[in-house]
Amino acid sequence: MSNIKWAIDPTHSEITFKVKHLMITTVTGYFRKFDLEVETETDDFNTAKKIQFSADINSIDTGNEQRDAHLKSADFFDSEEEAHISFIGKSYKVSGDEGELSGDLTIRNITKPITLKVEYGGTIVDPYGQTKAGFTLAGKLSRKEFGLTWSAVTEAGSVVVSDEVKLNIEVQLIKQA
Repeated sequence: MSNIKWAIDPTHSEITFKVKHLMITTVTGYFRKFDLEVETETDDFNTAKKIQFSADINSIDTGNEQRDAHLKSADFFDSEEEAHISFIGKSYKVSGDEGELSGDLTIRNITKPITLKVEYGGTIVDPYGQTKAGFTLAGKLSRKEFGLTWSAVTEAGSVVVSDEVKLNIEVQLIKQA
């Protein structure tokens, strides 16, 4: 029996990150171009054998071109050296509609383990006959652990950009024929 392949539906998915600015407000950023491949043994995602994700750093969008250019620079993601962020899933454990996805996240050629909380939204057949599955993922990481060490402090001593980055991901998968 061959594995079932699932591909991301980019028009019904979003990859966002949130970072504190001056420790008083939160800035949200998006990756506009990304890819996700999942393989399962059955329609049950507990049987996931392959979970591979990548995001195009040059598609970063925070609603401010100057900030986006800074994020793509060597101060942060250094998109000229490494154009993508990647995640390889190692284990998916589920209890009811909630679970945990653990794997290896690679940013700037630095790979670290990360665990994301997963909420399974369900599987449904859409009006076009496609089987779709929905998930919400959330987690956080220390940007400095991945070499995103740029920092600045205001005259009053406030940190400009927090170390903690919150991840919020909405994923809709399409079962491949």
